[in-house]
Amino acid sequence: MGVFHDYFRAPDAATAIAWAVGPGGDWREPSDTGLDDHGADWFEAKGLDVHLVVGQLVAFAEGVPFQVRRGEGPRLVWPDQEAWPYGEERPGQESPWESGLLVETMPEQWVATLAAVTDDHVPMLAAQWMEIPEVTFTDFTDAKSAVEQFRALARRTQAHGHNVFVRTIV
Repeated sequence: MGVFHDYFRAPDAATAIAWAVGPGGDWREPSDTGLDDHGADWFEAKGLDVHLVVGQLVAFAEGVPFQVRRGEGPRLVWPDQEAWPYGEERPGQESPWESGLLVETMPEQWVATLAAVTDDHVPMLAAQWMEIPEVTFTDFTDAKSAVEQFRALARRTQAHGHNVFVRTIV
């Protein structure tokens, strides 16, 4: 069993939650529709965690050392921490935290950085990225393809005035 990450663009958090979780964020009533059924622009990136793995790609693209900085990375949009704080138990109710789903939004600066990656920068980024211990790419071509997917999604996101979201399924 693995952790799956679906990266997609959507105009806002409410739309992203409806597409990735279900109408109104109700995970208990699973929808028979997926991201494809909503016409979402997305790709699956098994093992490419938005915080650690994609965060390192962004740092490589910026030419700075990678650091996890509290409050500066991806932001959780579902489950809603205000509506149902993590760890809170409510008698007779299932917690959304037990659903195995998370939806986060990527910082606009990260999207801008990925969108700005040039063709001649892609091979160097792929070579750097495939060396990190947190992920195993099949080969250089696989790493290069992943860099290109993130760059392309970032560019389309900017062109449409959307945000990049990631649905994590555990």
